[in-house]
Amino acid sequence: MKIAMFTDAYWPRVNGVTVSVDTFSRALSRAGHEVMIVCAQYPADPMLPTPLPPGSPGSISTERKNPEQERITILRIPSYRFLFSREDRIAKLAKRRWVEKELDKFEPDVVHVNSEFIIAQIGFWYAKKRRLPAVYTFHTIWEDYVVNYIPLVPEFLLRFTIRRLQKMLLRQSDLVIVPTLQIKEFVKSYHIKRETRLLPTGIDPVLFQHDKKTVEKFRLRLEKKYPILKGRRILLFAGRVAKEKNLSFIIRLFPLLLENHSDLALVIAGNGPSQDYYMEEAQNCGVMDRCVFTGYLERTELSLAYAVSHIFLMPSLTETQGLVTIEAMLSGVPVVAIGAMGTVQLMEGNQGGFMVGNDTEEFKARVLQLLEDEDLYRRKSEEARRHAQKWTIGCLTEQLIEIYRESSRFINPPTGFSKIHF
Repeated sequence: MKIAMFTDAYWPRVNGVTVSVDTFSRALSRAGHEVMIVCAQYPADPMLPTPLPPGSPGSISTERKNPEQERITILRIPSYRFLFSREDRIAKLAKRRWVEKELDKFEPDVVHVNSEFIIAQIGFWYAKKRRLPAVYTFHTIWEDYVVNYIPLVPEFLLRFTIRRLQKMLLRQSDLVIVPTLQIKEFVKSYHIKRETRLLPTGIDPVLFQHDKKTVEKFRLRLEKKYPILKGRRILLFAGRVAKEKNLSFIIRLFPLLLENHSDLALVIAGNGPSQDYYMEEAQNCGVMDRCVFTGYLERTELSLAYAVSHIFLMPSLTETQGLVTIEAMLSGVPVVAIGAMGTVQLMEGNQGGFMVGNDTEEFKARVLQLLEDEDLYRRKSEEARRHAQKWTIGCLTEQLIEIYRESSRFINPPTGFSKIHF
């Protein structure tokens, strides 16, 4: 099978959509399928971890050479900077014809749209023009996110505009993938009659399997770079450092934890537009000398950061999936999280840690339990590893392939698909 994946966000941009597209494309390649990822081209920019050289009119490459990606092609579209976020790009719509020609050479059997903006629209246009099934993954409830990006526009107007956009995308879809039950209910509230299939993003467990010696070496390198970590138990947050992640919650909580246990350090692993804001907040709370902001970490480094951590903290109220929570669990790190959005589905109660309300005292009490009760900690660590197995990529990729096969039944109009050979 040949799959064309369209996404407005891809490496070096780091977010859940990027991880989803990358993880599933690798797994599809391993299963013998061919994938073309259509995404934006990123210029050299200090905000981005791995800048790519510009090309004209675009670029086509495999970009990575390991065996599991030999069937993956990356098609990058020249892009403009997004006015409200240096990390994001807007693809040049004028390159649409060039994209179509490259896709015609690839001859996809199905189009899979993973975002909402220019590249997403090109994907839907191509699917309609070539009479291909269009699968759309509703990754993000943008109504909740957009207010953090465009603060000068009234919230009601932003929500109205985004709602119109996402309804339009749903109408163009033949089959909709939702990563969580909460998003499924949200899609249903739009009253667009489209079949939906529940499919979380899978995690490759191999990335989180490290021998003891490798973990110890990484810990020593980390302590050398950040001496305040030496001899301390690490409380970790990993993810985008942005206001929608609610990091103020754990920064303000941290001084209260230090009152009970002085051997703690808070590590915030990730990059984002609010890093300076949160560093200043840590300074104001008097804990900057116990906090480490690592900036962007490569995937292998991040997996090792989980391995050297004691507890994973997830304060976000807007997490659609919370893949980092599963990554922490795969590493055997118990989680304390606010029970909201995708976290509810992932943790299924207190699996692999504790899910609490948006309450500082309750959150603090659960963290202290894990810090002080060694038997409880050991049980939760083992439970986390077991529970995370159901979210691994192998099982979920089989479901994705079945969704692709099924999608041709829902295509509108239902004729002219003799070329589709699943």
